[in-house]
Amino acid sequence: MRHVMNARERSSVFSAEMMMMEVKFDRTPTEKELVYQSKELCRYFIHSRIVREGLSWSDLPEPHGAFVDISVVLLKLGDELECMRPYVYRNIAKQLNISVAVEAVVSDAFLSVATEILVMGITWGKVVAIYAVAAGLAVDCVRQGHPVMVHTIVDSLGEFVRRNLVPWLKKRGGWRDILKCVVNMDSRARAHWLSTAVFTWRQFLKTMYIYLTK
Repeated sequence: MRHVMNARERSSVFSAEMMMMEVKFDRTPTEKELVYQSKELCRYFIHSRIVREGLSWSDLPEPHGAFVDISVVLLKLGDELECMRPYVYRNIAKQLNISVAVEAVVSDAFLSVATEILVMGITWGKVVAIYAVAAGLAVDCVRQGHPVMVHTIVDSLGEFVRRNLVPWLKKRGGWRDILKCVVNMDSRARAHWLSTAVFTWRQFLKTMYIYLTK
């Protein structure tokens, strides 16, 4: 049976994460560190999208250290992906035809979409797409009066990373590898990123269809 954390339990878990040792980006991080980093980056990504929509969600620490550079790059790549097909990563709940009032429904929907996005393999473009989906769904939750569901989405992403992305991230030395997507990006590298993003968009539409027909 799924265990749904209440507000006090969630607060304790969040506090424990914040009190853990300072995360190092200059070495290959552990599984626990990768999950922590991924959730922090998700919080920053979601917060930026909520603010962009003129909404508010205050439960967020300021980015610090190497998180700043990595978060900025993740957001820039997200901007580029969303600009290509702005309607795809908006109104996620409506596209999935789900209610954001039920924690299990929100979590299951996000995990199903994220899993389908990676069904053909993992790329940074697909990872960014998963963050864009998380943020789009979080915006829907806040807009519809269920901001607590943002924590559900962040926790679900953390669990998804633990199950599906940790080995891939470790192989690349952690989240710092994403900086290569924009640092000294020549035309060929940019073309590769865009082609990956286009493929991700097509896979995302297929994912939506698969989810709706389950």
